[in-house]
Amino acid sequence: MEPFDPRVDAYIAKSADFAKPILNHIRNIVHKARPGITETIKWGMPFFDYQGTVCQMAAFKQHCGFGFWKASRLSDPHQVLNNGEEASAGSFGRIYSLSDLPADDILIAYIQEAIQLNTNGEKGGMKIKQEKPATAIKKEIPVPEEFLTALDANPAADEHFSKFSPSKQREYLEWFADTKSEATRSKRIATAIEWIAEGKSRHWKYHS
Repeated sequence: MEPFDPRVDAYIAKSADFAKPILNHIRNIVHKARPGITETIKWGMPFFDYQGTVCQMAAFKQHCGFGFWKASRLSDPHQVLNNGEEASAGSFGRIYSLSDLPADDILIAYIQEAIQLNTNGEKGGMKIKQEKPATAIKKEIPVPEEFLTALDANPAADEHFSKFSPSKQREYLEWFADTKSEATRSKRIATAIEWIAEGKSRHWKYHS
């Protein structure tokens, strides 16, 4: 598999001008940390994989995000990670410029540690969550542009959604996809934004 994915090139190209240098820098640092790491697109954003998911980045209307799939398991010696981040694009908070990222050597060290978690997990050296077998991986669901625009317009919803686990994010995306008309999808997106802004999951009514 080629380490560079043309879909990531396209993602960066269509991002806002302020985001392009940030995304390109992150991309270059990830490949510098581990030559041969592969790229893909999941949930509409670029992911980097090496023996499992390592990290991901995303561009929004006014900021970017970069996160580690197993951020809560990193040692974080420099205390630069947001506590409790797991599989989200927000391990370093909102990134408005390159100055919001840690120094390159620190970032590389964190990426290499994240890769080591995957490597150790496959060898059974650490009790970390294993990647699901290929037969059990669910089909990826595209993120509606209308939903991304609505998130950008609602900072509270944007922040909560970025902190949701992949399964919680997927519940909403499946809800949007399971519609037969644009009107119904738009209505569901509007409702979802209200719930997400309050930190509610898709099925919050059944969790009380």
